[in-house]
Amino acid sequence: MKVAVVGAGWAGLAAAVDLTRRGAAVTLYEAGRVAGGRGRSVNIDGRTLDNGQHLLLGAYRETLALMRSVGADPDALFERRPLQVVDRDGFRLALPPWPAPFNVAWGLLTAATVDLPEKLKTALWMQRVKWRGFRLTRDESVADWLDAAGQTGVLRKKLWEPLCLAALNTPAERASAQLFANVLRDSLGSPHRADTDLLLPRVPFGELLPEPACRWLTANGATLRFGHRVRSVADACVDGEAYDAVVVAVAPQHLQALLPEADADFAYEPIATVYLHFAATSALPFPLLHLGGATGAWAIDRGNGLFGCAISGHGDWEALSDEALVREIESALGLGPADWRRVIREKRATFSCRPQQTRPGWRTADPRLVLAGDYTWADYPATLEGAVRSGRRAASETLA
Repeated sequence: MKVAVVGAGWAGLAAAVDLTRRGAAVTLYEAGRVAGGRGRSVNIDGRTLDNGQHLLLGAYRETLALMRSVGADPDALFERRPLQVVDRDGFRLALPPWPAPFNVAWGLLTAATVDLPEKLKTALWMQRVKWRGFRLTRDESVADWLDAAGQTGVLRKKLWEPLCLAALNTPAERASAQLFANVLRDSLGSPHRADTDLLLPRVPFGELLPEPACRWLTANGATLRFGHRVRSVADACVDGEAYDAVVVAVAPQHLQALLPEADADFAYEPIATVYLHFAATSALPFPLLHLGGATGAWAIDRGNGLFGCAISGHGDWEALSDEALVREIESALGLGPADWRRVIREKRATFSCRPQQTRPGWRTADPRLVLAGDYTWADYPATLEGAVRSGRRAASETLA
């Protein structure tokens, strides 16, 4: 079976690998020079960095399985840590390496700067949400959901709103409560303790999946066409070349250019990454720190004095110049002036996870044409795990 995959992001790579493994003759098209989409490595000033900061969880089972299948060892490539949410104001929620749900219960009951009545109220609310299977009676904003639950104290400001922004890349005031509940279901609400672990990359993102996957595809007979921007997909043809089936795995903002009939009318959210380099001995007590403040940034200690600070979602920070943004982050981080700085901005980094958002499915009117991409995996926001799952589903449905 001759199959084209258009787009070499994590969804396209997942589809291409599964199709090749199951005997299809795959041609992978990618407009850029490297694979990975929004989870790729870039070279800046002679440094290999990531085009954005991504945090994976132990719950990313399909992603970890795909990595192993192409020869990338997650145990060697990630530092696995029990989850902690820490900020500069003294808040700290740390999960011990205990079985679920005792790890989450202990982390909540020992959270610093939160009084006992609020902890107990939150624990009861979380239990009620779990009893309902994390299904809401209606989708609304995360802010309205928290208001209705009486979650208006320290934990809202220090835990729920920062986690919502980090996971959905959308502020709580306009983020989907159901999608946030789905994230909580598969992380803090999971019956498997390891699902809550943070997976912190020890290497640039390209070495996690994109580069091993491309090597594996080449070794197993797939054709990779980088620097080829596809102009047309019609009747199972890609730019006039005929295939038995086509998987379209481009970013949602590029979908309608190829398929005008596709329903991909999204709003988008930006992400900025502020890279700062200090002395090699500079380090955080825990490698993930919520900086809060005007930007709501998260700082990730990448080791050897390098910090990647991620700012998500539309906000006042967008009006700041790169220099002003660096000063803001340096001040919040509290390590003094950096000896090297760089800002990467992506204006349409992810789709905005609004309540009751209509999202395209994987099916199209032509059974030979299947869609993949995180925006087609309706259970999750814009995550790498959703992208991988959508790609593997596209491969399975194509061959079916």
